[in-house]
Amino acid sequence: MPGGKRNEELILPLHDSVSVTLSKNELCAETTVAISKSFSQDKMWLNGKEQSMDNPRIQNCLREIRRRVRKRKTLEENSTEQEDLLNCHIHICSKNNFPTAAGLASSAAGYACLVFTLGKLFGVEGDLSEIARQGSGSACRSMYGGFVQWCTGEEENGTDSIAQQVASEQHWPSLRILILVVSNQKKGISSSQGMQQSVRTSELLKFRSEKIIPQQVDDITQAINDKDFSKFADITMKDSNQLHAICQDTFPPIKYMNDTSWSIVELVHKYNSFYGETKVAYTFDAGPNACLYLLEPCVPEVISLIRYCFPSSSDGRHFITGLPVQSVALSQELIQGLQFTPCPDGLQYIIHTQVGSGPELVDDSSEQMLDANGLPRTKCT
Repeated sequence: MPGGKRNEELILPLHDSVSVTLSKNELCAETTVAISKSFSQDKMWLNGKEQSMDNPRIQNCLREIRRRVRKRKTLEENSTEQEDLLNCHIHICSKNNFPTAAGLASSAAGYACLVFTLGKLFGVEGDLSEIARQGSGSACRSMYGGFVQWCTGEEENGTDSIAQQVASEQHWPSLRILILVVSNQKKGISSSQGMQQSVRTSELLKFRSEKIIPQQVDDITQAINDKDFSKFADITMKDSNQLHAICQDTFPPIKYMNDTSWSIVELVHKYNSFYGETKVAYTFDAGPNACLYLLEPCVPEVISLIRYCFPSSSDGRHFITGLPVQSVALSQELIQGLQFTPCPDGLQYIIHTQVGSGPELVDDSSEQMLDANGLPRTKCT
């Protein structure tokens, strides 16, 4: 349930929002941070390519981590080790096993992982979601597993705009998620740019923020607590539709969804109508790729249906990744009842996953490790 920002510099939202953290076993960002006096400057690599460290959001995260270390250092008598760390340059290496900047929350995962890793390396304790928010708003929610709420907060400096867990990753074990990758290409306009444009020009966004979202957040939180899938699904789909209606209400309009995206919406509604109940829900972030929510017993038929409706000419063994699933034969009654025209090669692949936990150290044996050269480093997913 994303929305615009009331303060772009501090990344403060217009309203509360709720998200689901997905399992790291199927989709994850992995970040390694190393520090050394021998490093001449701070550097960062993303998926093997060096990135500019001039990005203000990265600098905000580093600055806040260092500020907290210095604040704690003044309270400690023996802080020589921490002083040495603060005087060192940092090398950051991050990679994703899913498309970057394609509307699949890669920035949320990346910044949550980065801030968690920096916190472990520098020994910064307490809630880090405020720092992660300064990298990417959604990253504050990704600091926790399960179902997470990003609280708007009231303070002008944003100190109370943090995330809190609504329910843990174990709360709803039968909930499953299918990521339908329509395109793994970087989108034309970023989420941040798009939302800035919408905040400036969309009257619908203002109405939604003030009149719809407060009740919607309460309702979906209750649906999660009650494990009421039908209610959860209906709110999720309506929220997604409103987001993309705002994109169209923005001037000039923004188009994230493509023809395949709308075909997925059509298929989900036809499938639910065929059964006379809501069995599958879709949501689209700022991109063409779909996230489908459904319960575990429905997964085999829905995946088989997706393969039928979006046949792939590529190697079928790699078309579905993630959690294993048994394929089933579709009934002719279902196929005929849907009256859906197949879209060959509309999807690149499917990821089958579930609700997961927040960032964790890769090596649980030690919070701080040494690399082959004896340099302090910390690695997490």
